[in-house]
Amino acid sequence: MKKRVLIFSLAYFPKHVGGAEVAIQEITDRLPDYEFHMVTNRFDSTLPAVEQVGNVLVHRIGITTKNPSMADLKKFPLNLNKPLFQFLAAWKGWRLHRQYHYDATWAMMAHSCGVPAALFKMCNPSVPYLLTLQEGDSIPYIERKMRPLWPLFIRAFTRADMVQAISTFLGTWARARHFTGQLEVVPNAVNTAHFAQEFPLKIIDDVKTALNKKMGDVFVITTSRLVHKNAVDDMIRALPLLPENVSFIVLGTGPDEVMLKKLASDLRVQERVHFVGQVGHKEMPLYLKASDIFIRASRSEGMGNSFVEAMAAGLPVIATQEGGIADFLFDEKRNPDKPITGWAVDTDSPKQIAEAVREIMSRPEKVRAVTATAKQMVIEKYDWDIIARDMKTKVFEPLLGIRG
Repeated sequence: MKKRVLIFSLAYFPKHVGGAEVAIQEITDRLPDYEFHMVTNRFDSTLPAVEQVGNVLVHRIGITTKNPSMADLKKFPLNLNKPLFQFLAAWKGWRLHRQYHYDATWAMMAHSCGVPAALFKMCNPSVPYLLTLQEGDSIPYIERKMRPLWPLFIRAFTRADMVQAISTFLGTWARARHFTGQLEVVPNAVNTAHFAQEFPLKIIDDVKTALNKKMGDVFVITTSRLVHKNAVDDMIRALPLLPENVSFIVLGTGPDEVMLKKLASDLRVQERVHFVGQVGHKEMPLYLKASDIFIRASRSEGMGNSFVEAMAAGLPVIATQEGGIADFLFDEKRNPDKPITGWAVDTDSPKQIAEAVREIMSRPEKVRAVTATAKQMVIEKYDWDIIARDMKTKVFEPLLGIRG
């Protein structure tokens, strides 16, 4: 009989998903020997309360409206779903457990689902509990947000039987929050074949034409939510320090978009910053391959799939080494003992970004070597088939041998 695992996740497919939800889907679809259930927010009244999505039986709860946008989720009444979820999800999980008798629970992110998972564990101490740390915001910011529920938030760590972190940085956070049990660092992954694939030159040329890329132009690209932590502003501030043929392609949307457009105008580089908007997963490799350099000088990062996707696409990557980025981005000067996979800069340093762009433009042989190393690393370590295998052998199999 298949082992049943109950997942707690704030959101899930088909709408309002991010990297954590993609990770759940990619992993669960590759583990057919397990039966996964989930408690998640519904948000949208057009979605069924119970639905099979891939290898996950999804149970949706919470306040709904019809076809809400991402912006609507932050407005009343849908903005009540996240605080209510901390308690309603535990109650829903307890009711489902009486029916399905789960063999384990799995919380996706401490600040999102650690509290309901801890409450469930307190009521069902014999059911093993796995906490996955996927957080991308800074730890001080997360902990400030969780202060109203601090005793329960701490129990999200201390009550866990196992913690799986997507980076060494997040694993260190678990220890700082007094988790003493088994900890496994298993990163997220990307569809390496999708991002590494080669396209006919005409298709790439069509994208370049749509972006008005001319002979001799250098396109620096980011794929990012337009929020403070992702430091899109730092690349805009670097543009005045770079030649006129360098432009910045911004894929993504977010609350900082108006501010970023004003910044580009104030610095008189608005003609060199192209806000493309949201681009689907299917089309994203085309934009990467039509560009020359990837940039995201993150102020905080749990891991950052966008960097790995760019490496798979063969682009040189400029990034900070904040948080989980330090696990895979190694710089010639800062990591002389590692195979070089990118160009590291300090946070809030447009000058260093400009210097890195200039070096990449002037050293094609180094770029070829670094991008080849980075691409090989991604293929060997960051493919979903590899990660799903590690989740099975390093996480779920040991977890299901644990009894509280």
